[in-house]
Amino acid sequence: MAAKSLQPQRVNLKESFASLKFVPRFFKEIKRVNPTLFFTNLICRLISALLPVTMLWIGKLIIDEIILQINIETQDLTSLWLYIGLEFALAIASDLLNRLTTLTDALLGDQYSIQSSVKIIKKTSELSLSQLEDSEFYDKLERARQQTTGRVGLMSNVLNQAQDLIIIASLITGVVVFEPWLIVLLVVSIIPTILNEIKFSGTSYSLARSWTQERRELDYLRYAGASDVTAKEVKLFGLAHYLADRFKVLSEKYYLASKKLSQQRALWGSFFNIIGTSAYYGAYVLIVVRTVSGVLTIGDLTFLSGSFNRLRAKLQGLFTRFTAITERALYLQDYFEFLDLDPRKQSGDKAPIENKNLPLPKAISQGFEFRNVGFKYPGSESWVLKGINFKLNVGEKLALVGENGAGKTTLIKLLLQFYLPNEGEILLDGTPIQDYDPAAYHDRFGVIFQDFVKFDLTLRENIAVGEIKELNNQTRIESAADKSLAQEVIRIMDKGYDQKLGRRFKHGKDLSGGQWQKIAMARAYMKDAEVLILDEPTSALDARAESETFKRFIALTKGKTAVIISHRFSTVRIADRIMVLKDGGVLEFGTHDELMKNKSLYSELFNLQAEGYQ
Repeated sequence: MAAKSLQPQRVNLKESFASLKFVPRFFKEIKRVNPTLFFTNLICRLISALLPVTMLWIGKLIIDEIILQINIETQDLTSLWLYIGLEFALAIASDLLNRLTTLTDALLGDQYSIQSSVKIIKKTSELSLSQLEDSEFYDKLERARQQTTGRVGLMSNVLNQAQDLIIIASLITGVVVFEPWLIVLLVVSIIPTILNEIKFSGTSYSLARSWTQERRELDYLRYAGASDVTAKEVKLFGLAHYLADRFKVLSEKYYLASKKLSQQRALWGSFFNIIGTSAYYGAYVLIVVRTVSGVLTIGDLTFLSGSFNRLRAKLQGLFTRFTAITERALYLQDYFEFLDLDPRKQSGDKAPIENKNLPLPKAISQGFEFRNVGFKYPGSESWVLKGINFKLNVGEKLALVGENGAGKTTLIKLLLQFYLPNEGEILLDGTPIQDYDPAAYHDRFGVIFQDFVKFDLTLRENIAVGEIKELNNQTRIESAADKSLAQEVIRIMDKGYDQKLGRRFKHGKDLSGGQWQKIAMARAYMKDAEVLILDEPTSALDARAESETFKRFIALTKGKTAVIISHRFSTVRIADRIMVLKDGGVLEFGTHDELMKNKSLYSELFNLQAEGYQ
């Protein structure tokens, strides 16, 4: 790991203050979550902010009244009982308001935490695949996710700050009335706190930001070392000690960097606190001297000492909390910058792609056309595809063939608009595909990739993800399962369609590779899509099962357009046309019989595979 990662990339004061511009937007989001709770919280805090100085003033009146009654012959305790009763009522009110504030803080925080997490999930789904596969994007995503609960603390801190400002203003007013010189000593007592917070402003965030990639690596090492997905390889290859040692080395480096920062903060904090405490006791001595000399009453002494003590504590808290606010606002900045990412911008592009959001035709009439399409992945100088020209007609079944790395799956990603070509264009019915509304465009496709996701959900949900809005349509789910031969899997499950799959949760059952692929095929049948794409979806099936699956697929999708990728040539030959890719270009294009006559790569690979079955 690079040595520079060991040192925090310091965030300067200007950057810390600049992050505060996101706080108003933050509070607008909180208010939208639950306006009733939000305004209840504000009212409670406003009333609570006025209670401390009021209670100190009543305490002063009680002390002065007690001394007065001691020094007179005929005592009248009516005013005294009134003051005590009033103070008691305010104490009860203060407690109730504080509890209500805490409750609304918690409820608002939980609701906002849910909302922000939902926004991150939805935003991630909107972004282009090139952004999702970019390491810098993942750093931004990690920082956006990191402080989901921290943003709840930010809300409380900002509101506490506003509340304390009101308290401070009221206490200062009371102190100035009796002893203005105390304000000078007050300022002196809090200057050390200000200096300490300025010195260490943003340091925790700086460390976290500097270590974003390493923290992601630590999370991955935890997963790789303790997961059912990796367990077989970890055991077989004896990787446990290697992964554990690597995790330990990396985490200890982070610990040492964090430890050094904490030690510096503790040391300087102690030094500055000694100076501040000395100034505070200087003020306390002044109040005592003025009381002994008769300038102030005992009640005044109580009021001023209590006010000064609270003022110092509140001001110290104010500046300490301000540092926490600016630090968490930096995470807030990461969160909003993530939400503001332009999904039209492909990774590495200088400007976002303009999208005209044209409506799609009610039904595809002409089909797709690739015109001189070339593509290379962001950050790479190598062309994955170059000079691709072909047409995919409506209702045609097209098979893509080629050796590993020929560009078959990349071509599918371009067709699905996961990436945009670096050169050339892809047309649907004569219109560039990026001019259509992306969501509507994707809705026309039913796709099963080779690396399809095995969701740790129920069997019903795993089929319904192909058209999740039909989750409760049991007839449609059963029809899809029947078409894909997944009924064979469902019949052996204890809970049928309600069987939880995977080992992550209690009572979950895992499936074989072939069983999972039948479930994945059912997803394709769930969606009544115009265009179906199958990227090696049956690789775990034996040759007979795969042949049967594809024959059913061809029969059941009559009239629909389909693109099929498969390494089994016995399956590929049933397609209407076959396109052979090599080194990112189209080598051959035609029917099975035409390509066999060419005596080129297709016939060579077909004969090699056929020999394996003889």
